[in-house]
Amino acid sequence: MPIVAQSTETTDWVSRYADEVIEESERRAPGKPVVVASGLSPSGPIHLGNLREVMTPHLVADEIRRRGHEVRHLISWDDYDRYRKVPNGVVGVDDSWGEHIGRPLTAVPAPKGSPHASWAEHFKAAMVEALGELGVEFDGISQTEQYTSGAYREQILHAMKHRGDIDAILDQYRTKKAPAKKQSQKPVDEAELEAAEGSGAAADDDGTGSAGYFPYKPYCGDCGKDLTTVTAYDDDTTELTYTCTACDFSETVRLSEFNRGKLVWKVDWPMRWAYEGVVFEPSGVDHSSPGSSFQVGGQIVGSIFGGKQPIGPMYAFVGISGMAKMSSSKGGVPTPGDALKIMEPQILRWLYARRRPNQSFKIAFDQEIQRLYDEWDKLEGKVADGSALPADVAAHSRAVGTAAGELLKTPRPMPYRTLASVADITAGAEDQTLRILSELDPADPLSSLDEVRPRLDRAEAWINTQVPADQRTVVRKEADTELIKSLDDQGRASLRLLLDGLDSHWSLDGLTHLVYGVPKVQAGFSADATPKELPPEIKVAQRTFFALLYHLLVGRDTGPRLPTLLLAVGQERVRKLLGE
Repeated sequence: MPIVAQSTETTDWVSRYADEVIEESERRAPGKPVVVASGLSPSGPIHLGNLREVMTPHLVADEIRRRGHEVRHLISWDDYDRYRKVPNGVVGVDDSWGEHIGRPLTAVPAPKGSPHASWAEHFKAAMVEALGELGVEFDGISQTEQYTSGAYREQILHAMKHRGDIDAILDQYRTKKAPAKKQSQKPVDEAELEAAEGSGAAADDDGTGSAGYFPYKPYCGDCGKDLTTVTAYDDDTTELTYTCTACDFSETVRLSEFNRGKLVWKVDWPMRWAYEGVVFEPSGVDHSSPGSSFQVGGQIVGSIFGGKQPIGPMYAFVGISGMAKMSSSKGGVPTPGDALKIMEPQILRWLYARRRPNQSFKIAFDQEIQRLYDEWDKLEGKVADGSALPADVAAHSRAVGTAAGELLKTPRPMPYRTLASVADITAGAEDQTLRILSELDPADPLSSLDEVRPRLDRAEAWINTQVPADQRTVVRKEADTELIKSLDDQGRASLRLLLDGLDSHWSLDGLTHLVYGVPKVQAGFSADATPKELPPEIKVAQRTFFALLYHLLVGRDTGPRLPTLLLAVGQERVRKLLGE
């Protein structure tokens, strides 16, 4: 069932951009669908930083759809870009893949074992699957198909005819010296380096050679690489001559009939803005600096192609639990698919929706994911009771669904940390998992694990893939009799109080009350006494008691929350391990 259009009287960034984009679209192309765009290069794993390139326009497009407007979200797959280098960390790829450097990504074989036809299709497929799970509606455009079909022929010929004007625009920046790098400055994105003008044939240069400037680079007719230099071009006949430095091949072609090449990046991007009528497209920090693609493109799109630069915020970097800014050139960088294995789509959408594009944020793959889920569950409660702030309500609404409807959700969302602890202790045994979870709330016992899925599956995947083996919980098989014998009277008395209370407190809330209450009772206070009513030494006594229980149950100083651990171990086994 579609989500009802909501009031725009919120303070969230999505609504503000939607207002601006609708107004601008009506000014540029009244009565036509609003066009927003993203660009992704399937040169390797498409990571969580790249996802911001998609989620920013997606959220704006979805808000526009909620208001009843027709909108197209274009994702341009830059699969006709050159294969630039062999990435680290990709399974089935070794140094032999270096022979493909310079060829289009769609002409490079997929990694070994992949069912896909090319390198580009392999990495594109993983992103498409993730976007489907996230509820992202888009129109995909393959740049290989666009260029090789001749769709851009008119634009290419126009750019070649006006190459002098383009060269003059680019020359404004070639003469500028780059500012000295400060130690705190973030590194330039690999995408900007790949697209940089004037960096030589090996990196998609600006087309300047001994014969002058040409904004077009052919792929060689012999070796298929873009290590080519245009040596002559005739505007009247469109005859173009090029030579290849990789294999010494040379040929003359008629550009009006030739489809094996592409415009250089800083001309290609603004050409597409004009061709597609893009009104909104964000750009990364690296593309928005002085002299970079977005700034230069803003001049080229109007003066050369008669179009307008899109509205578009600069978006900041996305980190992973304190890691530096992500680069897809480095192996092991988490992808949206990786994140969706350990968190539900609503949580990942929320992370991108709640922060303005220019705000950086981190995605937790470590213990912080438990705190993140606690924060989300708290927000859900506030939204339900009407106490959440308007901007938080808006971010929540954008996380749980789209204009097309709500995303699949967990019917009974138990705390993620509880589910993770149970999955850790049971090693995925479903009968034991159901037993433990059904005992959390005896008044409303869980009847099926389907009630806590998919959150349970995500928590289990997190335990199995992100928690180091030495941090996993292994319950003792036998009681530590030596430790039990060494206890003083107070230690033995604390265990007795706990054991005597197990029957009457066997639930999550009951055991929480019991384990925190034992040190209070031993000190002469009521088990119900609040922290304000207790002296500071009670906290010390509680920590000592907890450490003792962890040692007796799992042989360590710490572990999962004790109430969850006790339920997971089971009352009979707890009694055995505590020496009864």
